[in-house]
Amino acid sequence: MRTDLPRKAAYLLVCVALLVVAAGASVSVGAHTIAPAEIWRAFADHTGADDHVIIRDIRVPRTVLGICVGAALGASGTLIQTLTRNPLAEPGILGVTAGAGFAITVGGALHLADAQSAQLALAFAGAVLAALLVYSVGRTSPLRLVLAGVALSSVLAGVSLGIRLMLPDVFDGFRFWSIGSLAGREQTSLAVPLSLIVLALIGAMAVTRPLNALVLGEQVAHVLGGRVARTRAAVLVLVTLLAAVATAVAGPIAFVGLMVPHLARRPAGGSVPWLMAYTMLLGPILLLVSDIGARVLLTTGEVPVAVVTAFLGGPVLIWAVRRHGAAAL
Repeated sequence: MRTDLPRKAAYLLVCVALLVVAAGASVSVGAHTIAPAEIWRAFADHTGADDHVIIRDIRVPRTVLGICVGAALGASGTLIQTLTRNPLAEPGILGVTAGAGFAITVGGALHLADAQSAQLALAFAGAVLAALLVYSVGRTSPLRLVLAGVALSSVLAGVSLGIRLMLPDVFDGFRFWSIGSLAGREQTSLAVPLSLIVLALIGAMAVTRPLNALVLGEQVAHVLGGRVARTRAAVLVLVTLLAAVATAVAGPIAFVGLMVPHLARRPAGGSVPWLMAYTMLLGPILLLVSDIGARVLLTTGEVPVAVVTAFLGGPVLIWAVRRHGAAAL
């Protein structure tokens, strides 16, 4: 194990370097490309020029948002795949996305989701309540948890669709949130949600060691002194918090939570702490690169970043199914 340490550390440094490059490109590249020297002047010698305003008020907050959301989705995907020992699991199976969409739909019908901040609060509350309901039904085993999540997601999605079909105004309000994107989301006050993501990421790193023992099996974890029930509850709380906040602020962005753990699993070599560290870096890299692609793919305007991640995630999902099938990790 110790002989792998230099290799794992080198891979981590490569991921850090790639994240720095992706963040720099995210600030520079867009409909109007800005030179690195101008980016530096926007902070060192701010003159109020258009480029300086774009950098400070739009692109830097959007990049920070992309880093936090990417890390949250990647970490939540790693936690849920490791806990359920299912390589095809992703945070949405806890009903997070469906719960957030249902809350926004109901809030729109009751005229409670007129402001973007109100949508964010409703999405978070709906995601948390849905995850709690799924956990209360399926807490006794990972398989029951997955089945409860899939069932509740289907029910909530169906009811939400019915409400939106009967109320066109609600559909218009839901449409903005339902397209997972970073564009325009940076204009909302994000201090509280991003702080929650940072705290949850710290918590995710803290549970990696007991989760590492749980991966070996519940009996082995008990023998090693692990507290299985407490670890499982802590992981579910963290998955819910990470996925709920990320979904509330950026909308449903599929496949990031599924793809990133697969990209990190081989270099991690079976170590959950290293796997978590890699996913916290690879998630933001993937989301920032996808967001840059979303800005430049079309000459007529941006496409939602969720479209790009879905385009990338399809082949990865097929690869994961062919490689792992329904086998446990």
